[in-house]
Amino acid sequence: MTAKTSLSLPRDKMAAFLAFIIGLVAILGALGSQVFGGLVPCELCLEQRLAYYIGLPLLALVLLAWNRLPLPLWYAGMAIVTAIFVWSTYMGVFHAGVEWGFWPGPTACTGIGESIDFSALSTMQPVIGCDVVQFRFLGISLAGYNALASLAVVVLLLVSIAAQRGYNRAR
Repeated sequence: MTAKTSLSLPRDKMAAFLAFIIGLVAILGALGSQVFGGLVPCELCLEQRLAYYIGLPLLALVLLAWNRLPLPLWYAGMAIVTAIFVWSTYMGVFHAGVEWGFWPGPTACTGIGESIDFSALSTMQPVIGCDVVQFRFLGISLAGYNALASLAVVVLLLVSIAAQRGYNRAR
C-alpha cells in the first residue's frame, strides 16, 4: 500500500502564493529595468513601487503565518494587502493615462525644486516626465504592465479570500 501524497496547496493558499509571485516578478522587473536597462523612473513610477514595498512583505507575513493566524486577523491582513494593490492598480491606470495624454500628471515631475550651482550639475540625476514613455512592449508601457500585474494580484487575493470563506462555510 502506497501513501498518496500531493504537492498541491489548497486553493486559498495557492491563489495568495501566486499573487505574491506575480508581485515579486513585477517589482524585480521594475528594479531590473532601472539597474540593468538604464530606465530612469519618474515620480509616478516610484510611487507605484510603494505598493510592492509595503504589500509584498505584508503578504509574505500572512503566507508564513497562514495556519497560525486567527481567522479575523487573517481576513484583516488579506484585506489590507488587497486594498494596497487596488491602490496600485489605480496608480498604474492613472500613470498610463498620463502617458497617453488622457489627463495631466503631477507637476512635480518637471523640475528639481532647488537652486543649482555649476558644481552640482555633474552629480544631478535626470528628471523624467511622468508623461514620457521610455519603453513599450506590445503597445503597453511599464505603467500599463504595473496596472495589469496589480490587477492580477487583486483578483488572486480576492479568489483566496473567497476560497477561505467557502472553506469556513463548509465546516
